[in-house]
Amino acid sequence: MKPAPFTYLRPDSVGEAVAALSAHGGDARVLAGGQSLMAMLNLRLVEPSVLVDISRLEELRTIRLEGNMIEVGAAVTQAELLAWPELDEQAPFIARALPWVGHFQTRNRGTVCGSIAHADPSSELPLSLTLLGGEVVLRSASGERRLTAAQFQTGMLQTGRRADELITAVRFPAGVGANGAAFREVARRHGDFAIVSVGAVASGGGSVRIGVGGVTDTPRCIEIGAELSSVDVVERIGHLAWELGGYDDVHASARYRRDLVRRIAPKLIGEVRACSA
Repeated sequence: MKPAPFTYLRPDSVGEAVAALSAHGGDARVLAGGQSLMAMLNLRLVEPSVLVDISRLEELRTIRLEGNMIEVGAAVTQAELLAWPELDEQAPFIARALPWVGHFQTRNRGTVCGSIAHADPSSELPLSLTLLGGEVVLRSASGERRLTAAQFQTGMLQTGRRADELITAVRFPAGVGANGAAFREVARRHGDFAIVSVGAVASGGGSVRIGVGGVTDTPRCIEIGAELSSVDVVERIGHLAWELGGYDDVHASARYRRDLVRRIAPKLIGEVRACSA
């Protein structure tokens, strides 16, 4: 299929992009990498009357440390972040999760912010945002605001972004997981969306923060205290899997997804604890 007709805009600045969204609102869609949007356009799952292309805005192609936060601009591709020399030191969990995002070819086009904006609960970057306690920066004609992962990711393919807002960056706390980080996922093939993804980072004092994607409409995280024994951890993860519930689809049953959480999460917690000991 081919997309429905639309007007293509390529603004020369963030200000122009924001003005276009202000003028067209819900009739507009933002194009950055296009790895999710183009497929949706071709299938006519979305039919915007205006497409605003921000992919060539140099002011959105930056990765920088700002205080204790890593700020990734909206035009930065997944491959560019993966190649950032400071990634393993400043964001070790993302360094482990990014190679699982799509394939080499798609990472060269797909953007970090675009994946988070798509808000697929099976995607690795929304899980990273939740697990690390990141935030999304949005700009509109009325100003800028920042949303936490919980405020931004409101449901499956649903976000807290208003129609007149442009995502300009995503921010991750620097150094989280420096004392231990691990990531695993199960998918039909490497690079496919995860049936279940699980991440873990050391969160200080011997505690481990664990995150699960692909089971519910948004990623879920809990804290595993240092006082919990290995047996207690297995029991706590069992309770978590039951609380998540999950869903059946053509790829897996809810029961299988819960079982994957029970099997993978305790192993990752053990790995992170061993690194931080």
